[in-house]
Amino acid sequence: METFLRGRDLVGDLDFSKEEVQKVLDFALDLKRQRAQGQSHPILRDKVLAMLFFFSSTRTRGSFEAGMAQLGGHAAFIESRTTQIAHGDTPKEIGVIFGRYFDGIAIRQVDWGTGNAYISAVAEASDVPVLNMQCDIYHPFQCLADLMTVIEKKGRDLRRKKMVVSWAYAASYQKPMSVPQSLILQMPRFGLDVVLAHPPEFKLMPEIMEQAREQAKKSGSGFEVVDDMDAAFKGADIVYAKSWGAMVHTQDEKEGAKIIGKYSSWITDERRMKLAKPDAIYMHPLPADRNIEVTDDVMDGPQSAVYDEAENRLHAQKAVMALTMS
Repeated sequence: METFLRGRDLVGDLDFSKEEVQKVLDFALDLKRQRAQGQSHPILRDKVLAMLFFFSSTRTRGSFEAGMAQLGGHAAFIESRTTQIAHGDTPKEIGVIFGRYFDGIAIRQVDWGTGNAYISAVAEASDVPVLNMQCDIYHPFQCLADLMTVIEKKGRDLRRKKMVVSWAYAASYQKPMSVPQSLILQMPRFGLDVVLAHPPEFKLMPEIMEQAREQAKKSGSGFEVVDDMDAAFKGADIVYAKSWGAMVHTQDEKEGAKIIGKYSSWITDERRMKLAKPDAIYMHPLPADRNIEVTDDVMDGPQSAVYDEAENRLHAQKAVMALTMS
């Protein structure tokens, strides 16, 4: 068992080098193969992971719980509203005390301006690995699963492959911008030419944009920003279109909802998918607002990779947990 990540935190996408990410994905693919062949791998026998949620979850909770069980350990689900966190427990106390109870701490806290700071404060206080299950800035495990899926579908040599990361309309709520931010940070490192598409009000954080440009320059890959969904889709190999909020533009919920309503035409449908390459894949982290954000024909069509993408959350997370907590 390799130990190069033992004890390490994964809070932001750049916490692991490109080479370390590649090793994680190689291990994830091996664990996926073993699982398919019915081979057990109790690497984390008797280990316990605390899963602290400040935000609802389906795939994240399910994949982390299943992953820990398959690794021979246990995941303890802790919902913040059923704890004393609202009544005085500080991030330092959670980090120190949970670090003594558990072998790892995983946290989902997506509140704008709060989530990453909270997770980082817990990590600073804890002696065990702290894993970011999603915050207001990053969604590193989703991005690892996305990259794993792209490699499975498009091969290991991703140079000159065009990936569109596009905003899409969704009326449900102002969704976190952590998914697109993680994508533009990680994908250029592996040679993908990333095109970020969004209406003017849906800019990502300036510091993340600057880091994305740096990663693209360092890797010799492309990175550009457009405000036309059709133009972005043309010639794409990978289409990743989802909604996110206008938090950089405004933090007022009512104003944000009003802005979102202006762009209901930003939907991924069959017409737009035909602008991409014939073998292009469609990706989304789920849940999607069906027939608002994306049509059923695309979501359930032959180009959709969303179910493989969701499955790969399990394998990518298992790899990181095994490598950091063993």
